[in-house]
Amino acid sequence: MFGFISLAHAEPAAAPAASATSMIAQLVLPLAFFAIFYFFIIRPQSRRQKEHRQMIDSVKEGNEVVFAGGLMGKVVRVQGEYAVIAMNAHQEVMVQRASIISVLPTGTLESLKP
Repeated sequence: MFGFISLAHAEPAAAPAASATSMIAQLVLPLAFFAIFYFFIIRPQSRRQKEHRQMIDSVKEGNEVVFAGGLMGKVVRVQGEYAVIAMNAHQEVMVQRASIISVLPTGTLESLKP
């Protein structure tokens, strides 16, 4: 009976060597996830940010704009990172240029008046 116990304590079998195929398979899945994440999330977002920055940099006097909160007005002056917007003939508001969402085609505000 003790002879069997000594056999049970024999050297463990050597672990199989990792093959190149299994190592490549382990790298492919994370790389595929990163590629999908990059092309569907990171790249489109950075493109939108770049387009928004170009739009903000191109804002000049006379542009009709929509800014955060849905308010619309005409740009009276641009002062650095701020723009003075004429809401109507009697009101002007100073806003950050970064809060401008879009530039409207000229004459849009005139067509919206009742």
